[in-house]
Amino acid sequence: GVHDCRQDRHRRDAGAPNEMWQADHTVLDVLILDENKNPVRPWLTIVMDDYSRAVAGFLLTTDPPSAVNTALSLRQAIWHKVEPEWPVCGIPEQFYVDNGSDFVSEHIEQACIALKVRLIHSRPGRPRGRGKIERLFRTVNDMFLPDIPGHLIKGKPLSDPGIDLVELTTRFERFLHEVYHQRKHGTTGEEPLARWRSGGFLPALPESRDVLDMLLLRVPKPRKVARDGIRFMGRHYVEPTLAAFVGEQVDVLYDPRDLAEVQIYHEGAFVCRGLCPEHVDAPSLASIRGARRRTKERLKQSIAADEVHYENNESRVVSERSDPKPSR
Repeated sequence: GVHDCRQDRHRRDAGAPNEMWQADHTVLDVLILDENKNPVRPWLTIVMDDYSRAVAGFLLTTDPPSAVNTALSLRQAIWHKVEPEWPVCGIPEQFYVDNGSDFVSEHIEQACIALKVRLIHSRPGRPRGRGKIERLFRTVNDMFLPDIPGHLIKGKPLSDPGIDLVELTTRFERFLHEVYHQRKHGTTGEEPLARWRSGGFLPALPESRDVLDMLLLRVPKPRKVARDGIRFMGRHYVEPTLAAFVGEQVDVLYDPRDLAEVQIYHEGAFVCRGLCPEHVDAPSLASIRGARRRTKERLKQSIAADEVHYENNESRVVSERSDPKPSR
């Protein structure tokens, strides 16, 4: 029994940045407006660095907790951020999560194996060692939510809900950078960001964003490329590059938070990003037709070039045969 306690205690205390990350979900005490302007309570998923208490990744969503939420948060946590004020990234040595289907799926387990991350489940019926991340949730409740319209106290809104999920996400990220990461933490006595940086180490990263996406985004059944692109999740995706793959089976990877864009793979290799025509940057049908025409032209030119090359070779061989060999 004593050995088990020690093991649990060891698991709950990291000695360096990125040695152990924890993930947890909570429903926030605030009402926001969904796409139909109905008031809903959002869920927050956090991936936190155990040593520094810095937030490596998060997801705000109106969907209930799921392994998909964990995967999306972990994907953001691992890859380096575009914001210079948020340097936290890398592949953790250990990833500590609750033992439930809303945290881990076979998909995440496979991703951890591929990334060489030791996945640790808290034991059923044992203390969860979740104090650190629960403290962070309390900080969010006490310091972030009171400024948000629709903040709930004992289940009752203090004001009418007035913002949507996109605005809440923008405000939460600003809160992380400007408040949470810059405040001295009560237990460590250091600012989370400064403590994470103090390791002076170079975080290990996957070889590319595409590799990470292959591991952590959902891979549905293959789709066949039609002349006008790909149909997926009730949407239509187009990209001139797909002209060369008409009739081929491809894999579509997607982020449920952003269906304006999907990533398309053919036989495991990244092909392109497909955009919904409603998306502002989506290519026009004319450009797709043009790309298809250029693909056909390239193919014809390539065949013609091969034929010329073959004919030249043939004539060279014939002329070599007819020329008498110089005498030695």
